[in-house]
Amino acid sequence: MDANVLVLNKDYQPLSVCSVHRSVKLLFLDKAEMLHDYPERKIRTVTEEYSYPSVIRLRRYINIPYNKIVLSRHNIMKRDNKKCQYCGSSRNLTIDHVIPKSRGGKDTWENLVTACDECNVRKGNRTPEEAKMPLKRKPFRPIHITFLQSILGGVQEDWKPYLYM
Repeated sequence: MDANVLVLNKDYQPLSVCSVHRSVKLLFLDKAEMLHDYPERKIRTVTEEYSYPSVIRLRRYINIPYNKIVLSRHNIMKRDNKKCQYCGSSRNLTIDHVIPKSRGGKDTWENLVTACDECNVRKGNRTPEEAKMPLKRKPFRPIHITFLQSILGGVQEDWKPYLYM
């Protein structure tokens, strides 16, 4: 039982990641329901065989007031996988305003991206459309679970719909 299980709140919002052992306890106590399993894996007892959970959803809503991620240079780079969102380079990275500040662009998750020095200078005081430099991925406000992928070494395919990926 060495895999991780994504735990969703009652409203399908990602809450945390737990061990298979913990998720099986929640399932047997009827505190959660299984949404996805690993079809090639089973948990076996002497007389029974059970599905190996991958994603579970809690039956009761848990209020978590502290799940906002602070807007910072480090967290923007982390969200963008330390790659330029214009060319994909990982050298000489800076932060770029998609809509320039001089045109009313704000310091928000949806307006800040990681960019290399070259692309940032080439884009200048223009929007990506005006500079003919499309973004590789639209900027978004991350949720705390998405930052776990760097710790866990990636996200399983079953989890992606619930993590908005």
